[in-house]
Amino acid sequence: MKRFKIIVLAILTVPIMLAGCSLTRTQKGAGIGTVAGGAAGAVIGRAAGNTAIGAVVGATVGGVTGAIIGNQMDKQAEEIKNDIPGVTVERVGEGIVVEFTNDVLFGFDSYTLTSAAMENLNKLVTILDKYPDTDIEIHGHTDSKGAANYNQTLSLQRSDAVRSYLANAGVTSSRLTALGFGESQPKYSNETADSRSKNRRVEFAITANEKMKREAEQAGN
Repeated sequence: MKRFKIIVLAILTVPIMLAGCSLTRTQKGAGIGTVAGGAAGAVIGRAAGNTAIGAVVGATVGGVTGAIIGNQMDKQAEEIKNDIPGVTVERVGEGIVVEFTNDVLFGFDSYTLTSAAMENLNKLVTILDKYPDTDIEIHGHTDSKGAANYNQTLSLQRSDAVRSYLANAGVTSSRLTALGFGESQPKYSNETADSRSKNRRVEFAITANEKMKREAEQAGN
């Protein structure tokens, strides 16, 4: 709910909304893309406690080009949601945020992928191969228990383990970036064991690469 309110607030500040309801969805998308891209995406991501959402919003193009990209992302998001159990899939702007909880991927205090994790990541590889014109940021997060430096290192080790597995499974390595955020970006309270477990997660921010953007722009002309 917190993330939703922040994103809605950002959208409501777009100047073209003052022009009334006569604008088409594409025209509104163009304005939102212009305002919400780049640095605004980073601000939204930090405020929402979701760096993956920030990365996706920061890659926004907007306009007809963005609408074409969004249509392709709709299809990919639906496949991920249908084919991979135990993950959360969100369509945000022109990209996709996929969340794996750490208990799906790793054992306690470990960055070694479980056999179940490999099975799910293999399914993700199959889908990513069908949509090669995307970039994927892999964000590792921990809860607040333990030393901050240790958590930072563990989060990067986990995201890098996922990156290495995807690359070894055939995903072009230039598409993949591994980042660790430690305990700095909680999505939930760290007051209870249940909420802490939700903060231990790996998120994927899937966005259009330059080739997809160029082709979408040409298709929209």
